Amino acid sequence: MVLVILLMFAMFGAMFFMTFYLENVHGLDPIAAGVHLLPMTAMLIIGSPIAAAVIGKLGPRTPLVAGMGLAAVAMLGLSRLGATASPNDTIAWFVLLGLGLSSVMVGATNVIVGNAPAELAGVAGGLQSTAMQLGGALGTAVLGAVMSAKITAVLPASWHAAHLPALSAAQLAGAKSAVSVGAAPITSSTPPQLAAQITRISHATFAAGMHDAFLVAAAVAFAGAVVALLAKRGNGTAAAHAGL
Repeated sequence: MVLVILLMFAMFGAMFFMTFYLENVHGLDPIAAGVHLLPMTAMLIIGSPIAAAVIGKLGPRTPLVAGMGLAAVAMLGLSRLGATASPNDTIAWFVLLGLGLSSVMVGATNVIVGNAPAELAGVAGGLQSTAMQLGGALGTAVLGAVMSAKITAVLPASWHAAHLPALSAAQLAGAKSAVSVGAAPITSSTPPQLAAQITRISHATFAAGMHDAFLVAAAVAFAGAVVALLAKRGNGTAAAHAGL
């Protein structure tokens, strides 16, 4: 359960920012952004039966540790993306993330449901789903706080260093809110040269915040790999026969 929470913390929290990165920083429409996420989905489809076969032979521990390790490496790779990087630079990391996710989800199901008595298998499955939702909510909240803290620290200094017009407290709050989702605080009346400068600073600040958020997500995924060392093959049938 802890492992599932850590995985969803890292994945959902990090992927929350990737949508903003692809759409607001790179200007992709929702369909194009979704296409760039397809490698992860494809690896889920391909990796799940492979993970199931490996678990059947070796047990869940090795795939779980490997899966969390792949997720951590993917997070580290995504943390290196800057505002000027190509959206295609995400593909390799999404492939690794999908492979890691498939191994962990199949392995976690084996451990959680497999170690429950047969009559409580449904309860175990419900607990796994709850862990997934809890991890995703925590990840989005905590990594969102990391992003916000980085923007608060970087944006005012970058704005001042670029000699942009001074902002009031209310304007600065609005600018931080826009930058936190990868947008630039400009309007149709902003002069083109000024708008380009504000956009450059805003995207660079968002990328800096995303960098920190992905580093935290990678650390959480590595912690999950350590937790995975405790996993054991499911023995629900034996437990049910023993009356446990």
